[in-house]
Amino acid sequence: MPDMNSLSDVSSLVALARKKNTTVYLVGGYLRDLYLRRPSRTGVDLDFIVPGGAIVFARAFAKKIKGAFILLDKESGCARVAKKRSDGLWTYDFADLRAKDIAGDIKKRDFTINTLVVDLMSLKDTQSILPACLKNPKALADIRSKTIRMTAPEAFDDDPLRLLRAYSLSAQTGFKIEAGTLAAIRTRVRSIRKVSPERVREELFKIFESPRAAATMKAMAKSGLLFAAIPQLKLMESVPKGGYHHLNVWQHSLQALAESERLIKYFKDHAGMSVYLAEIVGGGHSRAALVKFACLLHDTGKPDTRKVMPEGRLSFHGHERVGRDITRIICRQLMLSTAERYALEDMVALHLRPGYMSNFKKAPEKMVFRFLRDAKDGAAAILLLALADQRATRGVLTTAQDIKHHEAVVRPLIDLFFEKKNEKPFVRLIDGNDLIKELKLTPGPEFKKILAAVDEAQHLGKITTREQALEFARA
Repeated sequence: MPDMNSLSDVSSLVALARKKNTTVYLVGGYLRDLYLRRPSRTGVDLDFIVPGGAIVFARAFAKKIKGAFILLDKESGCARVAKKRSDGLWTYDFADLRAKDIAGDIKKRDFTINTLVVDLMSLKDTQSILPACLKNPKALADIRSKTIRMTAPEAFDDDPLRLLRAYSLSAQTGFKIEAGTLAAIRTRVRSIRKVSPERVREELFKIFESPRAAATMKAMAKSGLLFAAIPQLKLMESVPKGGYHHLNVWQHSLQALAESERLIKYFKDHAGMSVYLAEIVGGGHSRAALVKFACLLHDTGKPDTRKVMPEGRLSFHGHERVGRDITRIICRQLMLSTAERYALEDMVALHLRPGYMSNFKKAPEKMVFRFLRDAKDGAAAILLLALADQRATRGVLTTAQDIKHHEAVVRPLIDLFFEKKNEKPFVRLIDGNDLIKELKLTPGPEFKKILAAVDEAQHLGKITTREQALEFARA
């Protein structure tokens, strides 16, 4: 949480409200986190209620603080103001009062821990926000006991996204969803399909961005909510374990997610990897969150490729390619950005490649080069997924020596990726013009194959001069 003295924009908001002769209430998660002294990693989110005209008020506030105005819901009277500051992105959400008074409005909120409220017009300064909000014994009791409790079952009917928000709150805070709330969620899971995909996506990514994604996804699957939101995941439950696995395909995917969280924690002091995983790939979501999502998706192709071989073992040949296609569908359903979709597709399509390299005592240079070439900037994420996948594999055909050797081969490739990342850009010895001028070739599909072969030989140090490159291409 920021120091209360940093809430200069809230002071501007109060001044604007007084000028317009209206009341503004600060409600919800900010007050909860302020009471918990829970730090924010990515800026600050503030929720406000006004008696009416929230959209007009938000537009005026955006102009006053030089922020961006975003219309959220014209019918419900909701708007957002966003402003980038040195400590992250600050968002200010405004909504119209949904009852006769603020007490009635609070009863319509989602969870008791989000029912703290402050009338900003009654405060002398921002320093008095915390003392003013500590007047709700029910909310404070659940905050102290770390309990997520619905205000009423109807809260989920008013906005089915709250079904998912119960879990994202649990993931972010570590609070436990109480039994009555869980029961109400279980009877309403199908209604999550009424919610816009953008809203569902953002709640899912709040979970993936948290350190409790594996436990939360497991709980969501148990209630049926996760499968209602992403139906393609449900099919993995019916695929039994193979010889290399000790869990069925869905349980294995959850275990891979848990292993990825352990690996992300392990790499927090690795300068290259920590920065790499924190990068925003697209849509405001980090690469670490996408790696976690990929753990759930990497075996989605197995239900469609499952075959029983003559000797009785299960085969899933080509499941990585089928899984890539299913991943594309899921990404489009959730309306992920193109960059995120490509990153997830590549992780799923290439997640077996590191394992193929570990079949050798030492990964052949040609295989390493081709993997790094094909994986591009996603290579380290794919290697992380491969490590998590292997660690989640403990079947009778998997030995401790296999696991140890896999890590001995794959782990150094992560360091190699960052070494290559910091090297000077690759400069070809020859290009298409040289093939035309020097070798008298006519441009066509073979150009790509020839140049790819020359590039590979150059990367591997087999050729170092232009003359050698031309001779190699001629051959």
